[in-house]
Amino acid sequence: MAKQKIKLTPAQKAAKKERQKRYMTVFMNGRQVRVKRPETINGIDIEEFIRRNADPIWLHQNEMWEYMDQTEEKVEFHWPWTMIPLELVGEWIEEVKKGL
Repeated sequence: MAKQKIKLTPAQKAAKKERQKRYMTVFMNGRQVRVKRPETINGIDIEEFIRRNADPIWLHQNEMWEYMDQTEEKVEFHWPWTMIPLELVGEWIEEVKKGL
């Protein structure tokens, strides 16, 4: 004869559901072990959330340089004389000297 399955009370069902939210079961050394679930924000891992949403200033302030994208915001600096036609560079230098 088969063993009778015991029904859980509503309190036990709630406790079981809460345990399943907080912990997950993994195999370690061939045994099942219950470990805490990693923290998430809106179902996304915290590191992935930071990578997607943080701006470079916040990352720098919190010393998270490994998440900063090096290729994202390259600002090219043009010296003033590169914006002036070569024929007018001499005149521009004379104007600057007069202003000093």
